[in-house]
Amino acid sequence: MGKTFFRLRSLTALIAGVGAVAGQAQAAEGQPSPWQISLQTPVTEVAHAMHDFHNLLLWIIGLIVAFVAALLLIVILRYNEKANPTPSRFSHNSLLEVAWTVVPVLILVVIAVPSFKLLRQQLILPPSDITVKVTAHQWYWTYDYPEDQGGGFGFDSNYIPADQLQAGQPRLLAVDNELVLPVNKTVRVQVTAADVIHAFAMPSFGLKIDAIPGRLNETWFKAEKEGIYYGQCSLICGQNHAFMPIAIRIVSEERYAEWLAEAKTKFAANDNNGRPTMVASRLASR
Repeated sequence: MGKTFFRLRSLTALIAGVGAVAGQAQAAEGQPSPWQISLQTPVTEVAHAMHDFHNLLLWIIGLIVAFVAALLLIVILRYNEKANPTPSRFSHNSLLEVAWTVVPVLILVVIAVPSFKLLRQQLILPPSDITVKVTAHQWYWTYDYPEDQGGGFGFDSNYIPADQLQAGQPRLLAVDNELVLPVNKTVRVQVTAADVIHAFAMPSFGLKIDAIPGRLNETWFKAEKEGIYYGQCSLICGQNHAFMPIAIRIVSEERYAEWLAEAKTKFAANDNNGRPTMVASRLASR
């Protein structure tokens, strides 16, 4: 009895510890965390809608699994050869056949309504405040800010090697030049690629779109909270696919205006294309 109690207490403590770690992981924003058991914290309208849709599907799937498991148990226990040696003989049941046709249709309708609404939110772009062009390369990103919106410059964004990380920078996610954008502004993101197919993905924004050579795809987001958010290329684009992170820093409008002024000076001092000269040396070192 004492050993059993000790084991139960140990198991309870382990579950509580895992739950505490998972709860802390859930509280983290903008990046994955150890022991994380849920999606990253949403910070856009589309991401919130995706989470709601995910939770709805989870409940529907859970109820279906529980219902089917209950039916299987009933069949196993009640209609096995020992419990039911003389089975009933019938060919069909009209009411049952109608039910198992109508109920799945109703379930699909319940799923379809929020699904179509979410697709509309994702695919129909609202009027934008800012436009940014994203070009994918093997294996880094290029961000261009249009001149008519206070930009007129572009820069490359490379991951920071593990031996050069500073305190607080996550491994394989931190970059040398972050994409900086203001909070509570609708951002249109134009995405293309210079070599092979990539994918621009940011989980906290509910954003994922293919970057295809020769094609310009568009998506959008409106971040509701300041902070730094991390994503990655989500298509296997070559041997250094794992070293192609995305870092978006969301700041206040005032700080964004200051950053624009700083960025014009910083990136105008580089080569004629507005690209940092350190990119060539970084690529050569890979």
